[in-house]
Amino acid sequence: MAYGIGVALFALGILLSLTLHEIGHAAAARAFGMKVTRFFIGFGPTLFSFRRRGVEYGVKAIPAGAFVKIVGMTRLDEVAPEDEKRAMWRFPVWKRTVVMGAGVAVHFLLGFLVLWGLFAFSPLPDEGLLQSGPVRVATVSPCVEPRLADQQRPCVPGTSPASAALSAGLQPGDVIVAIDGRPVRGWDAVTAAVREAGGRTVALTYERAGEQRTASVAMPLVERVRPGTTDLERVGMLGITPQVPTSTAGPAAAVGLAVRQTGALFGATFDALLHLPAKIPALWSTITGDERDPEAPVSMVGASHIGGELAHRGDYQSFLLMLASLNFFIGMFNLLPVLPADGGHIAISWFERARSWLYGRLRRPDPGPVDYYRLAPLVFVAILLFAGFTLLSITADLVNPVHITD
Repeated sequence: MAYGIGVALFALGILLSLTLHEIGHAAAARAFGMKVTRFFIGFGPTLFSFRRRGVEYGVKAIPAGAFVKIVGMTRLDEVAPEDEKRAMWRFPVWKRTVVMGAGVAVHFLLGFLVLWGLFAFSPLPDEGLLQSGPVRVATVSPCVEPRLADQQRPCVPGTSPASAALSAGLQPGDVIVAIDGRPVRGWDAVTAAVREAGGRTVALTYERAGEQRTASVAMPLVERVRPGTTDLERVGMLGITPQVPTSTAGPAAAVGLAVRQTGALFGATFDALLHLPAKIPALWSTITGDERDPEAPVSMVGASHIGGELAHRGDYQSFLLMLASLNFFIGMFNLLPVLPADGGHIAISWFERARSWLYGRLRRPDPGPVDYYRLAPLVFVAILLFAGFTLLSITADLVNPVHITD
């Protein structure tokens, strides 16, 4: 049930963001005085429509996005005589750039707002509190392996040496108070005290249900890598994992956190776009039976499936983070200077402006607008490649979907 709701919510989130993308185009166009004639959600046959203030609004049968019709997006479009003054191509290039970039800006704004809301109102893991506050036990290991090579196989209770935590009677929820008589706070302090106590019997003080208890425990020596190096050393090991405390940043502090996370996601998205062509063979291999590469691209179908799995696990923080990341990806993808992407229209507008300026400096006649008909083969190839990639990724997501692992 939760999985199905998660899939539906994520798909609805994608559709909403694509619809808001087109609303951004329409709102910017109307603000500048350009004429908008149609705004539809979906594609294919029309389910219903109505007219208001000269614009036809409606819903079509296939909920795969939305579209807006602006009169005169290029000089080759047919424009009624009464609409000539409101044709988009007649407006300054900077205004056309704002209109075409408004959809991308909406995706970036949506991604930022999702991150801001996540940091402002949702309790999230706080590494700072883990390092400065009391250490609460999350899990207790039943046993430990003394040699590093043994870590490649799980320890076997009854065969492998019992962990110090199990011997001391620690349970999830206990708070570590002191080790060998020294108070400790923060995971680094606990780790340092445990490593130092290796090979000795020490007093372990912990708190359970408001009551402090002390147990005498022999801290086993194990072989581990010295932090910051590749050298091995023999140190003590308690055999616990800590609970990572959570905190809510609040509306003001969330702004800075969202800005930093936005920058990180921009970098990751740009890197993903650069390496996208190299990952296409992995999609084909997935369809032909190979194991699914978790780093391979996913379609909207695959993203909705992952959203459903996250909802099933109750991990709505990751659900929202993925939705924000997807908005950044869609926005940056639309900035590619290739038709029919928004970036292609922007690039052509500025190319026409630069070429007109150059011809004017050379005192030669303005060559006029770019001939879109001559660009048709390139546009066709771009559409064909995009359609092929979409079909390939959807097939991979249906045949061998990505699954969330713990």
